[in-house]
Amino acid sequence: MSLINTQVQPFKANAFHNGKFIEVTEQSLKGKWNVLIFMPAAFTFNCPTEIEDAADNYAEFQKAGAEVYIVTTDTQFSHKVWHETSPAVGKAKFPLVGDPTHALTKAFGVHIPEEGLALRGTFIINPELMIKTLEIHSNEIARDVSETLRKLKAAQYTAANPGQVCPAKWKEGAKTLAPSIDLVGKI
Repeated sequence: MSLINTQVQPFKANAFHNGKFIEVTEQSLKGKWNVLIFMPAAFTFNCPTEIEDAADNYAEFQKAGAEVYIVTTDTQFSHKVWHETSPAVGKAKFPLVGDPTHALTKAFGVHIPEEGLALRGTFIINPELMIKTLEIHSNEIARDVSETLRKLKAAQYTAANPGQVCPAKWKEGAKTLAPSIDLVGKI
């Protein structure tokens, strides 16, 4: 079963954010757009490149009214040290969420039981806690956060403009479509 258009289930996790340990729950996500980016583990090879990419684009996510959360199967303590020792991870101004119990990775369908790690999963969640997009892929393939930002803006556009759809390669400000029988076979 797909998680698309399902509600985020209650959860509680600890995170490292701006030099402090904080608690993150589903209520932390309520009322704003959110992007959850699952990664296998701290102190790995590809993960810092993705965190740096998210950090380099963080201002755009904030401008779009969205918060970014990085989630790994490590603890918040590991995230603190990772943030302090990795120049790439040190750029992160968003919460680094620990999931040592694997509750989040299991709830979002990205858990690898044999390894105790997460697959690379990206979830865009609307202010009502509904999952609007998801992307899950193998861990050797890092993501391009600019595509996540494009999908966020498309989800926000369609939420604000019911009856409209964003065609392939849609970017903010581009033309959308209003599905109708008149379009069938014409595109």
